[in-house]
Amino acid sequence: MQTYNDYLKEIEARKLQGLHPKPIDGAELLSEIIAQIKDENNEHRKDSLNFFIYNVLPGTTSTARVKADFLKEIILGETKVEEITSEFAFEQLSHMKGGPSVEVLLDLALGEDKAIVEAAAKVLKTQVFLYEADTERLEQAMKSGSAIAKEIIESYAQAEFFTKLPEVQEEIQVVTYVAGVGDISTDLLSPGADAHSRSDRELHGQSIFEHNKDMQQEVLALKEQHPDKRIMLIAEKGTMGVGSSRMSGVNNVALWTGIPSSPYVPFINIAPVIAGTNGIAPIFLTTVGVTGGIGIDLKNWVKQKDENGNTVVDADGEPILKEVYSVKTGTVLTINTKEKKLYNGDQELKDISTALTPQKMEFIKAGGSYAVVFGKKLQTFACKVLGIEIPQVYAASKEITVENQGLTAVEKIFNKNAVGTTPGKTLHAGSNVRVEVNIVGSQDTTGLMTSQELEMMAATVISPIVDAGYQSGCHTASVWDDKSKANIPRLMKFMNDFGLITGRDPKGHYHAMTDVIHKVLNDITVDDWDIIIGGDSHTRMSKGVAFGADSGTVALALATGEATMPIPESVKVTFKGNMRSFMDFRDVVHATQQQMLKQFDGENVFQGRVIEVHIGTLTSDQAFTFTDWTAEMKAKASICISEEETLIESLEIARDRIQIMIKKGMDNEKQMLQGLVDKANNRIEELKSGSKPALKPDADAKYYAEVVIDLDEIAEPMIADPDVNNEDPSRRYTHDTIRPLSYYGGTKKVDLGFVGSCMVHKGDMKILAQMLKNIEAQHGKVEFKAPLVVAPPTYNIVDELKAEGDWEVLQKYSGFEFNDDAPKAAARTKYENMLYLERPGCNLCMGNQEKAEPGDTVMATSTRLFQGRVVKDADGKKGESLLSSTPVVVLSTILGRTPTMQEYEAAVDGIVLTKFKPSQKQLVMA
Repeated sequence: MQTYNDYLKEIEARKLQGLHPKPIDGAELLSEIIAQIKDENNEHRKDSLNFFIYNVLPGTTSTARVKADFLKEIILGETKVEEITSEFAFEQLSHMKGGPSVEVLLDLALGEDKAIVEAAAKVLKTQVFLYEADTERLEQAMKSGSAIAKEIIESYAQAEFFTKLPEVQEEIQVVTYVAGVGDISTDLLSPGADAHSRSDRELHGQSIFEHNKDMQQEVLALKEQHPDKRIMLIAEKGTMGVGSSRMSGVNNVALWTGIPSSPYVPFINIAPVIAGTNGIAPIFLTTVGVTGGIGIDLKNWVKQKDENGNTVVDADGEPILKEVYSVKTGTVLTINTKEKKLYNGDQELKDISTALTPQKMEFIKAGGSYAVVFGKKLQTFACKVLGIEIPQVYAASKEITVENQGLTAVEKIFNKNAVGTTPGKTLHAGSNVRVEVNIVGSQDTTGLMTSQELEMMAATVISPIVDAGYQSGCHTASVWDDKSKANIPRLMKFMNDFGLITGRDPKGHYHAMTDVIHKVLNDITVDDWDIIIGGDSHTRMSKGVAFGADSGTVALALATGEATMPIPESVKVTFKGNMRSFMDFRDVVHATQQQMLKQFDGENVFQGRVIEVHIGTLTSDQAFTFTDWTAEMKAKASICISEEETLIESLEIARDRIQIMIKKGMDNEKQMLQGLVDKANNRIEELKSGSKPALKPDADAKYYAEVVIDLDEIAEPMIADPDVNNEDPSRRYTHDTIRPLSYYGGTKKVDLGFVGSCMVHKGDMKILAQMLKNIEAQHGKVEFKAPLVVAPPTYNIVDELKAEGDWEVLQKYSGFEFNDDAPKAAARTKYENMLYLERPGCNLCMGNQEKAEPGDTVMATSTRLFQGRVVKDADGKKGESLLSSTPVVVLSTILGRTPTMQEYEAAVDGIVLTKFKPSQKQLVMA
């Protein structure tokens, strides 16, 4: 009774927060509840029945095992519960999504009682989350003469689990809710500061709109006024879901506006409808598909053109927009899924066929993309066992071939890794294919959700197809508080048991690593032909092609070793001219965005596409600075095209860093890391021998656009400015406002500087050390007029800096240095004017643990300038997060303001910044 009593106490505590009982995921608690159900005189029996039926998590949780076994007892007549008939027990099993429930259903279907066998088979035919152990059992039973096993397999071959589902309704009525004007960050839907609660879906749901109760009440009022319609959440004059994938963001939207996935599983809703004037951010759109939702590109505001077809601009040179149709809050619209159009009454507003492709319609019908992925695998298994061709049930994989047209780099990678496509057929952009995944990364603030997804899809071990999986601890690196202590060890144990390499060792054999996940994934990617999936929007590698993904897509990749997606179009980026000696490569990154927008009349040609950057001569650490930023360019992904010699050097660096991980004791029983070392050595040998050259596009490949960046035009450091006071709110907090240093006239006050996270590498730390020495030499001392927070990306970098003497320099000027033996237990809220040497990890960039003081103007090497992310607003002053290179950040904290060009050039005198000279070699295949 003690566990149950503790649960009752927790229920009372949650009532004070306006919450329902937390879903049960512990075997001990459910065992007590079942004992109380069996005791007909127990005072808690009625509540226990309710908890058992309606409040148990499905899948492979320990609770699911206990529930499935008890339902089996009831079906076999071993236990009698008046309120749970055999039929109702089968219905409960049908909603448990595999694992123990499928095992029980197989036990019953392969039993002797004819009525039970038929009932169990009927349910099994609706299930898709079967794994090798389940399908092997069915296959063996059929080969042993089981008629029912053959019947079930035949049903799977016809995909009746899908075909017998209700069709998608032809008309879906929605009522609009404008959640904001301009780009909407996923932080609005699922704030980073609430990351700790994401696995508690109801609790986390209270954080939507950054806890804005007025907005929450407005949504509830719309639901009450329109009980027969769905709410469509809109980013007016902007893109919905920029910044990250945030499965938790989609979960929150679905919780408030969607449909329950099951009457027996609480707080898991599906089918949200989300829209934006400029559509949905690519990664976030994938997440919408996971839940069977709809993401619409409204294009309800367009640029005005003059009689010559030129864009009309305002006094600031910004395009003037014209409203084509209104989607103001409360507007009732109709989504016609048959015509694939959006209507207001009888008025056709927009063709939305891209939101309702055959594949996306399947996701909607099946209640999400997982069921489709598993369904296809199950159908393939069944047809193979039966020795028959696969019936065309699902929409055919879209296979687009353009005769006499070469391949871009991403097209080549997809062709190499595609599965289930027509043999020998060459695929071009627009094709929609399944691909095998080589590297999968899970990060710690979404990892608990990934572990839940793995449990709910009944997965128990990483797919053998995956070369390596990694679980990071970087997003909770800053503060080792009670929330982290409760969540992270549990996550690390789950992922370690599942077969991933984990930043923290559940057994405590190696030092806890809080390295930034993108940096680790960049190091463990050892082939330029690899596909990488990571649980973070900044999953962008300098080798291979990487896609940021939601926690569910990460789970799917870990469980199946596959992902399904269209082959994106590419934009080719090349360089000409020469970098000035005092420029940093970060300035090239910002200038790329600025020059691209200028070349294409303000159109972001990168959005939703792959940036194929012909970076040639930069090794992986430096090249990563470019690929990392492409997430903020709203690109789907990016690929670096390198010279052979540069790629070899990058692979050798990666291999040596993996060797360090092995030396620290991080490899697992399957020697996953050693496998990567072997793969790296093999790829290096291929490059040296010429048997397999570095990945290059064909000379006659077709691109959506080609951008040429003129390095000669970059005359001074570039800064991405959130432009917080722009009169047009749609132009605030975007990454498109890129300004030269001189714009600020050396007068803009800077309250805090941040050097760290994924946009910096070892070279940045060395630049920082040298700048401090320069400033002391020039002025006799180093005095900070604003705090400078420094967070190296990895422990390897710290170790290398210590070996080379640079860490000692940083220690000399610092007022705080992290101590892993006594990590901070609470977030810092006030900063002194000094240098803080923080633990490797995300730190301020993530904004979930520590932030700058409200209203601060922050100069950062980060990627995040969204409202409230790094710094919140204060009364009368908006927080600003300006993004720049390491030298600009450091000098801004020394001066307490933006520097002049003269001050900047003096501070970097004699310092070797990132050198970059465009490749003089042909980076295409003739």
